[in-house]
Amino acid sequence: MCELIPPQADMTEDQWVRSGTVPGGEPTTPAATRTAPVLNLNRRTLLGGAVAGAALAVLPYGAAAPAAARDRAVDGKYPFPTAPNGNGEFAVLVTGDAGTGEEGQFAVAAAARDLMASEQIGLAVGLGDNIYENGPESAHDSEFQDKFEKPNTGIDVPWLMVLGNHDCSGLIPGSGGDPARGDREVAYATTSKRWYMPSRYYSVALPAGSGAHGSGDPLVEFFALDTTPVSSYVVQTDPYFHWDGPYMREQRAWLDGALKESRAQWKIVLGHHPYLNNGEHGSAGSYDGFTVGHYTSGVHLKELYEEVVCGRADLILSGHDHTLQVLEPSARTGGTRQVVCGAASKTGDGKAHFGLPAAWQDFASHGFMVLKVSPKGLTIDAYTVDVATRTAKLAHRTRTGTPVTAPAAVSG
Repeated sequence: MCELIPPQADMTEDQWVRSGTVPGGEPTTPAATRTAPVLNLNRRTLLGGAVAGAALAVLPYGAAAPAAARDRAVDGKYPFPTAPNGNGEFAVLVTGDAGTGEEGQFAVAAAARDLMASEQIGLAVGLGDNIYENGPESAHDSEFQDKFEKPNTGIDVPWLMVLGNHDCSGLIPGSGGDPARGDREVAYATTSKRWYMPSRYYSVALPAGSGAHGSGDPLVEFFALDTTPVSSYVVQTDPYFHWDGPYMREQRAWLDGALKESRAQWKIVLGHHPYLNNGEHGSAGSYDGFTVGHYTSGVHLKELYEEVVCGRADLILSGHDHTLQVLEPSARTGGTRQVVCGAASKTGDGKAHFGLPAAWQDFASHGFMVLKVSPKGLTIDAYTVDVATRTAKLAHRTRTGTPVTAPAAVSG
């Protein structure tokens, strides 16, 4: 289905449904007057690819406690690489907006799987919208199998997963209006061999065992963010997830401190919503043409990227737009490069909507990327995929030899 765009910025979901602009939507009763009937509902059947009725508002809020990170090598899960591969690098598969369970997803995964051995890939990244259209109903939802495990069979490495707006939606698919649903994906990480999400935001350093609590300095560190509370199509009604509420203040403080203290040579930020984007959704601060309000425009995510990330991380890897883009770093970004990789199951409309400088971009193809990290540089290989034949073609390669910033000095 196409992304649903609200008629104005910062509406509540109820206001949006009442506006009559949601396909299949019907007016709902005010949240304060809703009662909780005895239900045994299949939420995806009710959604029908469009919108749920008022009954869905009483489904469980779903706030499983974040799972603690565990030793992947000893609990039956696929282990993180402890050293560079035979090519002297860490090779990382990058996908985004994959979780439809449809042929496009299976084709992209099959094409990527064919490269696993030759590229010696030891890690993968999922850039959000992991379970379309509204995220899982529980930590044991069968959609984890249908939209993640089955398509990625044979890509047997840890997957660094981040939350997207479709993972955290309430009445309206993709609204991002129920962030607590994301806790179900955190809880799922405790039972999956592939899915890694120890909390809603987190960092991972390679080689495994390096960093502040290990021996030696990391070569690369990944910082996974939850961008939805400051980029949702609707107002957040839970004060904890307000744009200036406790959750976002805690996440910002964590990210600022983690980047400051990181001793990794290369620093890579993972966030579903992009800072910059030539695709249809546009860039943070003006998403989908909105430039007012606290949520729909993404203005506060723009602030987070500009004030905390730009000039401190080498890459921002994002999805959200179903395109493939390797944008050029600039003075505006402080040397940080934005990469958009959200075409693992859906594709864009075939054209650029903005003119930000780009090394390469494709707005029509399915595809994925492979990030290669070594002491000598970062390499981004962008692949397009022919869905009919399930084959990948190397379409572009970009290489960076100098980190944006030096690693943090050793204290004491």
